[in-house]
Amino acid sequence: MPVLLQVDFPFSGPWGQAMTDALQGLAHSIAQEPGLIWKIWTENPAAGEAGGIYLFTDRPSAEAYLAMHTARLKGFGVPQVNGKLFDVNAELSAIDRAPL
Repeated sequence: MPVLLQVDFPFSGPWGQAMTDALQGLAHSIAQEPGLIWKIWTENPAAGEAGGIYLFTDRPSAEAYLAMHTARLKGFGVPQVNGKLFDVNAELSAIDRAPL
């Protein structure tokens, strides 16, 4: 069963194209994570937050990624990382055109 991971954390930028330019290497690294189906990058400059929505093939892959990514972000000086895991109801999601 697919598992959705929601992550957010305080972030002071860069934003928009500058974020894209600065974090392409990280994005390519994340694309290689075991069990990752896709990630949507999120940013909210007004609130000073960034993060992502991820879809993993299974809960162990999502949990392993969350632990690794939390440690990586804390190593970058991020004081708080919020992560939530959700089971995906594939049948209802398909009705609403989810890219599963």
